[in-house]
Amino acid sequence: MGHSEPEIKAFLKARRAALDPAELGLPEGVVRRRVRGLRREEVAQRAGISVDYYTRIEQGRAPAISDSVVGGLARALRLTPSEHTYLRNITLPRRSGGACDAEPRPRVRPEIQQLLDAMDDTVPAYVYGPAMDILAWNRLGTRLCVDYSAIPEERRNGPLLVFLDPRLKEIHPNWDEVADDTVAGLRAEIGRHPGSSRVCRVIQELRERSEEFRRRWEAQAVQERTRGVKRFRHPELGELVLRFEAFVLPADPGQMLCTYTADKGSATADALKALAETAAVA
Repeated sequence: MGHSEPEIKAFLKARRAALDPAELGLPEGVVRRRVRGLRREEVAQRAGISVDYYTRIEQGRAPAISDSVVGGLARALRLTPSEHTYLRNITLPRRSGGACDAEPRPRVRPEIQQLLDAMDDTVPAYVYGPAMDILAWNRLGTRLCVDYSAIPEERRNGPLLVFLDPRLKEIHPNWDEVADDTVAGLRAEIGRHPGSSRVCRVIQELRERSEEFRRRWEAQAVQERTRGVKRFRHPELGELVLRFEAFVLPADPGQMLCTYTADKGSATADALKALAETAAVA
């Protein structure tokens, strides 16, 4: 079998369970429901496929699944765009064997590092790679959050830091929200990089070492946040509120540039300016 069987089964079952049959106008039926959510036959009917075919998909036994069928399932299960993409990726045929592929850690092009450094006066910025590894940053970025140069390369990873480094709970006043977003983003990484040994290792370590991660992981949430607001608690400057934007780097597969900016005239903008001045002399 070439698909990611455990991911497909767990994800589809979780999404079935998350739907309220009454909201969808489905009857209770002669036999009362034993579990929450939709039955397999109801999902199959809403998706326009047979119950047998849906069952084989959910069990990871369907050899090839067309985009139209994936689209039907996405509509039937009311998937978000991120969840739709994730389902399409995990149902793609894979090479046999199921082993995670070994791959070298990506390197950031000098031109991208030059761009990061050019933003050092006002914009903390980072480059993330597969498995949410932190590949590059500027000095202002280290002053805002963590000095990544002081962390071994293998440990420079967003999810590992969020769940295993106690400093992150101090840095983020809304740590629970950050943790939820991190898990949802890491699950999206499975879809983008199926069979990646780095993604496998990060997930395995977190499942073994963090109960908070395990609980969130079983919820099967999938979400890519490419923009929004993040709050930081700086030891010297207090709470900072920054807007982040994430940009895919088309020439560098798997890499994403993430920038943080403050609203003009805000207290955070003044604090960021002071942070940049200390970073410049550090």
